[in-house]
This record gives sequence, structure tokens and C-alpha cells, in this order.
Amino acid sequence: MEAISAEEFKNWVDQEISVIDTRAADDFAQGFIPQSINIPATSQLPEYSSLFFKTDEDLLLVANDGEELAVAEELKKSGFNKLKGYLKGGFPTWKKADYPIDMVIDVDPDELMMDIPFDENLVVIDVRRPIDFAQGHLKDATNIPLEEISTIENIAQIEETDNLYLHCYVGVRSVIAASVLKNTAFII
Repeated sequence: MEAISAEEFKNWVDQEISVIDTRAADDFAQGFIPQSINIPATSQLPEYSSLFFKTDEDLLLVANDGEELAVAEELKKSGFNKLKGYLKGGFPTWKKADYPIDMVIDVDPDELMMDIPFDENLVVIDVRRPIDFAQGHLKDATNIPLEEISTIENIAQIEETDNLYLHCYVGVRSVIAASVLKNTAFII
């Protein structure tokens, strides 16, 4: 697989080639290439990748420096055979080139609880599985499991004026969901 310079990578991104970023959710949230989707390089990489990407679509890869080939191999085992290449040097290369970045704002539970009474546009979306949601959730939260976040029916529920707060157990699913929604042109 080919290592791609930041400039060449940006040219591909500008042509709207899908970008999968396999860094940890915490790292991704602090800064990422706009329109990329975060699928951390864990045992769930094949499952989550197949939710949001087609195996026959062209893909660009952002991974931690030195992990690119192993991640590409995992993706290929799952049927993703149209990897154009990976960003040489990873996300720091993109940032150093001073290209646009996006981020996901992480909010502590205490801050969310303080915002609820004062934000009439606040919407909590719980991206856990229905069984987990049924065991307990925030009052007035809407359950849209990560596996269903990108369906037209669920996206249609989100108003442009909504201030979305995405919730899960540890933050991985919510960051993936945020990247998917940002990819569909929602600002969250």
C-alpha cells in the first residue's frame, strides 16, 4: 500500500474519496481531517467499517504512524480492497501542513447536567444498543444505536438547530457517531 504525502492526500480528499481514521477515539476527537470517519483499530474494526463503508469504494487511510500496514491488512481481510493509500506520517503530517481540521467536543456528565435546563435545543442521543438503553438512560434521551445512526429515518429526526450530545459508555461509539454525523453535513 502506498504512503501518500499530505498534499496528495488533500487532493484525494478534495475529490471526496472516503477517509477512514483508525486512531483511538480520544485522539480523533482532538483533531481530524474533515469528513473522515473514525473507526478505531480494535477488534471491532471490521464490524464498524462495514457499517459505514462499502467494500467496493475507494478509501484513504489515516492511522497512527507505523500501524498503517497492519490496519490495511485487517481491512483487506474484511473485503476492503480499494485502499488508495495512507497518509504518510499520520494526522500530525496533515496538521503540520496547516490543512483544515475538525474536532469533537467532549463534555463531562456534570457539564451536560448543567446545560440541560438552559438549552432548549439540547438533544441527547444515546448510541448504545437498545438493551443497554433499556437498562437505564438520561431522561428524554433518544436511543439511536450506532449501527443505525446513518439511516435516513434517523438522520431526518435531527434538526439543524439541535445541539446534539451523543452518549455511550466510554466514548468510543459516540465519537464514531459524531464523525458519521459530521460526514453527513451536520454540525455537532
